[in-house]
Amino acid sequence: MSKINNPSIHILLVEDDEFMQAVLDEILNVNYRIDIRPDGLSALAFLQGGNIPDLIISDLNTPNMNGLQLIEQLKVSDFFSSLPIMILSGEESSDKRIKCLDAGADDFVVKPFNPAELEARIKMVLRRAGKSLS
Repeated sequence: MSKINNPSIHILLVEDDEFMQAVLDEILNVNYRIDIRPDGLSALAFLQGGNIPDLIISDLNTPNMNGLQLIEQLKVSDFFSSLPIMILSGEESSDKRIKCLDAGADDFVVKPFNPAELEARIKMVLRRAGKSLS
């Protein structure tokens, strides 16, 4: 198990591709506590079970409930509407990015991504959300 430098920051990763799950877990678990769910539906169940992360990073194209649908569900909830959410996707369509941002996503990162840029964007979203990075 990798050493976690900032276990106080909890990220929920919503990703159905097992290879991408492993890549993101390897990158992120060095600095954060990570939970992984394969789709928006299981992520929503995880949240409703009282597991509240500091940030959600979701793939756009997951089965059962995709990233855009997850954003829409979270933003209509009184309890979850303030959770920051980033979309991570292979979709390069400007239209998709705009839809996600308009729906309430805090950022949109296109795959493949530079791990250092992803880390910088995570820190930026957490800062804007008032989450302590120390």
